[in-house]
Amino acid sequence: MDTLTIKTPADVLSFIGHTLGFWPHESLVCITLDSNHIGATLRVDLPKHDGGELAYAQTVAGYLGNDTNATSALFAVYTSAEPTAGHNKPYAAVIAALTGALAERHITIRDGLLVGDQTVSPYDDEPGLGRALPLSMIDTSEINAELVYRGSAVARTGRIVLPASNKEATFDAVETHIESIGRCHDHSAIEKARTLWAGILDARTYPSDDQVIALIANFQFAAIRDQLMADIPAVDGPMEQILLAQTPGKPQWDRVEWAQQILLHAYTHSSTKHSAPLLTAVGYINWWEGRGSKAHQFLELALEADPGYRLAKLSDQLLSYGMLAGWNMDKDTAYRTRGLGTSD
Repeated sequence: MDTLTIKTPADVLSFIGHTLGFWPHESLVCITLDSNHIGATLRVDLPKHDGGELAYAQTVAGYLGNDTNATSALFAVYTSAEPTAGHNKPYAAVIAALTGALAERHITIRDGLLVGDQTVSPYDDEPGLGRALPLSMIDTSEINAELVYRGSAVARTGRIVLPASNKEATFDAVETHIESIGRCHDHSAIEKARTLWAGILDARTYPSDDQVIALIANFQFAAIRDQLMADIPAVDGPMEQILLAQTPGKPQWDRVEWAQQILLHAYTHSSTKHSAPLLTAVGYINWWEGRGSKAHQFLELALEADPGYRLAKLSDQLLSYGMLAGWNMDKDTAYRTRGLGTSD
């Protein structure tokens, strides 16, 4: 994939939207930079109350500090609050605290944007200078045009809407298959599941109902589930390192995206009892791709289906600590739009 270059505020906002997959609202978005290459993109809700700016800034800086290659950062404040003459910019105390917290980690802020409902302007502009630009300019951004051409899209919000599920339609068939798998006391069940999964991923057509039922059943077993998840990126390495995105090889991202489609398709055929493993796997995929906000939502949905589902709980804790997928820390292995260049 050719390197794309970010030159304008419209390019920055286009990159953010396509990287997150949605347009942020009342959010702080930060992008780490290593020289002229983009590293991690982080979106967090803006604080709703005054007084916690230092703690908030330290948390954000801690997330960004996980990108050990970062030397500088860009930020964008997305808010409906408007600056007024004689007053500080919205969330000025937050940005001041963040500047200091990042400096402690030897990361400087290169630039910032204030993104309103209709316009975008440099964050450090004085009110009344008239340098605000209409958000409609994003439509003509070279980055936006290229990413749309590559099949990317930006949703209006980040809230996930799951496809309709048949709920209990396959319950009995899946339970029967689970009983059959449970009677295997050697590795044959794992190997059979891997063969099925590999065939589904290689076929590039949606699986039959019988294959979907078998897939749902396989994901109910922790050992099989972990192995099938590790098989998705098609990279070499120990299973634990693959699941934590810590291998040197580049994942086959087209295969990863197809796996997500298959898992969501399987979700539409699963009962509530059987859906948590599928949603957790989709959460992992989004985390691998650097979409932490969506990963968190999928894990929450998994826990709604099964409040005691251990992998979803543990994985959500990892996200809350700011752990970033290692593949996205390297422009040669990162998912899709990451690793773009910037123009001074």
